[in-house]
Amino acid sequence: MKWRVILEPDPETGEWAVWCPELPGCVSAGATEIEALANIQEAIELYLEPDAIELPASALTREVFVG
Repeated sequence: MKWRVILEPDPETGEWAVWCPELPGCVSAGATEIEALANIQEAIELYLEPDAIELPASALTREVFVG
């Protein structure tokens, strides 16, 4: 799956900030552009990882495909 990310250099430190517009709050950074891209890839994977939730026995779980 591909995600669009935005890289922005910090003029003071020379490091890179990176964020994914489609995933609110999914941000990262790196000393280089390559490092920032690797870090945001990991951040996206963690962002998309489902959280464990406790449901009552009567609750139903289903998957919905969007595409």
